[in-house]
Amino acid sequence: MSSDKVLYKILILSANPKQTTSLRLDEEIREIKEGLKRAQSRDLFSIESAEATRYKDIRRAILDHAPTIVHFSGHGLGQDGLIFEDETGFQKMVGTEAIGGLFQLFRDQVKCVVLNACYSDCQAQEIAKHINYVIGMSQAIDDKAAIEFSVAFYDALGANKSYYFAYQLGCNAIRMAGIHQESIPRWYGEKTERVERSELTQGKQANSLIAKIGAENMTGGRNIKMGRGDYRETSIHDQGSYVEGDYYNHVAEKSSLTEVAHEIQQLLDQLSKNNSTNTMTGKMKIAGEVIEEIENNPGLMKRVIGALKAGGVSAFEQVLNHPAASFVIGALEEWQNSKT
Repeated sequence: MSSDKVLYKILILSANPKQTTSLRLDEEIREIKEGLKRAQSRDLFSIESAEATRYKDIRRAILDHAPTIVHFSGHGLGQDGLIFEDETGFQKMVGTEAIGGLFQLFRDQVKCVVLNACYSDCQAQEIAKHINYVIGMSQAIDDKAAIEFSVAFYDALGANKSYYFAYQLGCNAIRMAGIHQESIPRWYGEKTERVERSELTQGKQANSLIAKIGAENMTGGRNIKMGRGDYRETSIHDQGSYVEGDYYNHVAEKSSLTEVAHEIQQLLDQLSKNNSTNTMTGKMKIAGEVIEEIENNPGLMKRVIGALKAGGVSAFEQVLNHPAASFVIGALEEWQNSKT
């Protein structure tokens, strides 16, 4: 394959150290590769993989392969970091800020990062400060769901779809497989991805436009009044214009609030499978486990507090539909009062 034809270089890193839960990482890597071999744009992709990744292997692999996409499969520890291996094959935790700092150094090269590891949304948020498109997992995700997501994500990229479309297809693949974990993958992308387009078909012109949007090439502009807040229409060198400002913040807040409410609804539904909703004790048990899950997941707790600030408890009341919902609403009210 000619190197000048390759637009997307994928680096897959995996780590499953001794004394950690066994994962089907080989199967995930194999299916991703098989899917891209069948893709209509397969000549535009190259894949490199590194198993049993040690913490020092990360930088070496990025330096050696200069990837566009970095994909990590393994274990996460929430705010604490991701688990890699040490020289003896046992676990070595790498902190969230250190991981974010690494990708800050490669921000001009890496375009997308996929963290297919449990409780990795904290690292995803940190990396997203420097990388345009990042995906993390908000809680524990089953092996099968993780594989379904990855394969569908790269199937979509191989069919000339955008990163955000690929993310959506990955979530749908989890649901199509009958696994109720489609809300666990979390998307952290910049504004330009809101306009869905074919990244591969537009090739270098698309990359150039993204660079122009994010750099100093913006010129002119005027303030516009559109309901709440001020907005700025910015021209981009013969590429038309777009409107930025509080509008995007309002849309993002509304989307985030809805996603968090549905995530709590999903937890309620899942716990109902093993607990009765016909008794007060059963309802309180379900609600207690949901509250405990939120409190023990810093990333989820942060999103809940953010959603409460954006829409208040009433927004959750409109979405949550479950016999135990009133108990969860009580906890939400307490959290809201304690944070104000």
